[in-house]
Amino acid sequence: MKVLDLLIVGAGINGAGIAQRAAAAGYSVMLLDKSTIAAGTSSQSSKLIHGGLRYLESGQLPLVYEALKARRELLQLAPSLVHPVKFYIPIYRDSRRSAFTIRAGLSLYGMLSQPDPLGRFQSIPAQAWTQFPGLKLAGMTHLFQYWDAQTDDKRLTEAVVASAAALGAEVWQHSECTAIQHDAKGCLVQYQQHGVAHEVYCHMLVNTTGAWVNELLARVQPALTAPAIEWVQGSHLLLDLPAPPGILYLESCFDERVVFVMPWHGKTLLGTTETHCDTPEPQLTKEETYYLLGIYCHYFPLAGGTDTLESKIISSFSGMRVLPCGSSSAFSRTREVQFLSQPSHPHILSLYGGKLTTFRSTAKQALLRIEQQLGRRQWVADVDNLQLG
Repeated sequence: MKVLDLLIVGAGINGAGIAQRAAAAGYSVMLLDKSTIAAGTSSQSSKLIHGGLRYLESGQLPLVYEALKARRELLQLAPSLVHPVKFYIPIYRDSRRSAFTIRAGLSLYGMLSQPDPLGRFQSIPAQAWTQFPGLKLAGMTHLFQYWDAQTDDKRLTEAVVASAAALGAEVWQHSECTAIQHDAKGCLVQYQQHGVAHEVYCHMLVNTTGAWVNELLARVQPALTAPAIEWVQGSHLLLDLPAPPGILYLESCFDERVVFVMPWHGKTLLGTTETHCDTPEPQLTKEETYYLLGIYCHYFPLAGGTDTLESKIISSFSGMRVLPCGSSSAFSRTREVQFLSQPSHPHILSLYGGKLTTFRSTAKQALLRIEQQLGRRQWVADVDNLQLG
């Protein structure tokens, strides 16, 4: 039976990042996924590497600072996968967020991004507002432009996994963990690969299964208590409309949220929603479709009604966020990753939540916990200077 330092279950972006950093730190690593690399939310995101301007509204300054630092690092480490893109925020006379509020937010956003030339922003003169064909100009008072970045989330995750494998990590897809026996020294793990049963013993198991985090914990013996969570679905629509010249940051005409209109492979991508679900399996709803199309019609009245736009839907996808249970709206709740390791099961570490942008800092935090449990190893590579892609 194979014995190793670290077994990571879940090959999304967080599992990939931890596998890469742990392998570089000299640990023996195996990465398992019941499906394929980035098959879940890590390929169903808004495709953004960004600080999260809207998180300033809920006072999440440390998260924004961390994400802007991560953006700067990824632009250097993965220039073929992450590229700068212009964001635009139109302000209207009836907007909930005033021009003063947006200007103050962008100023703070720029300060938190330093040192970074992408921290600058500007107010676009009225004569240049027509660069977005069809965008409603009636009632518009300001158009702000700032910078963030865009990526192909699936390709980025695959590149991180490839880096982990190059550093010695074993990567197994179509391998579902079926049972975990925790003992005083680690975990005996049983998994199925193409119908064949296997066993592996690890001194630490890291649970990065995303929406299925508690489902995996339910397979642990002796049993442990998992925290209450909520599944919140974020859906996107790809429309057969020419790509906009940048990303529009639009205030929803229905609620307090913001929605992006983005270029994606020459077409227009709309997202995202926040829909509470009863299962971890995402599925686009009619309500989400009309929510996104309704916002687009509000800002692009010449595009026709929702029925006309519905016929232009090329595809859709939905990712699932895991949030701690709470009474506040999903929009205002923290997006910072949370780690769970119970004293009764010290060899199991579970991750809840997190963001695509900050996967590298999440991996650093996880590695600190791994080192505390297993001790340090001899580093074999400087992961902070390894190019991706």
